[in-house]
Amino acid sequence: MDAIKALLESWKQAVLEENLDRIMSHYSDDVVAFDAIMKLQFVGKTNYAAHWKECLNMCPGGIVFELHDLAIHQANDVAFCHYLTRCGSVEDFGKENASWMRATVCLRLQQGQWKIVHEHFSAPFDPETSKAIFETQRVS
Repeated sequence: MDAIKALLESWKQAVLEENLDRIMSHYSDDVVAFDAIMKLQFVGKTNYAAHWKECLNMCPGGIVFELHDLAIHQANDVAFCHYLTRCGSVEDFGKENASWMRATVCLRLQQGQWKIVHEHFSAPFDPETSKAIFETQRVS
């Protein structure tokens, strides 16, 4: 589990540094991702890299990206993690525009290295208004 924690920490740091090549180095070539914004799904590293590039461009003042309540479950060469994430951008004069979401990440050991093979970010929504709920309470 230490290797998986290290991978997620390296990935998080790459996001905070807005280093697209380093972000994508953590994914398998055949990654399938369900992100909370834009398209329904992204298949393949190239397609997901284009999406990540758009996301980074939406944060010209800097990025807020935190992982909370990380849980890791591993068996042999497969693992999955779930956590709550607070993410967004830093606007002019340091004002944060960030919100809470939830995430699930699935990993596979490939040629001795853990790679993200599936990622899912989502936000709860209000079924009466069909609007996402970004500021909500955590229930434990």
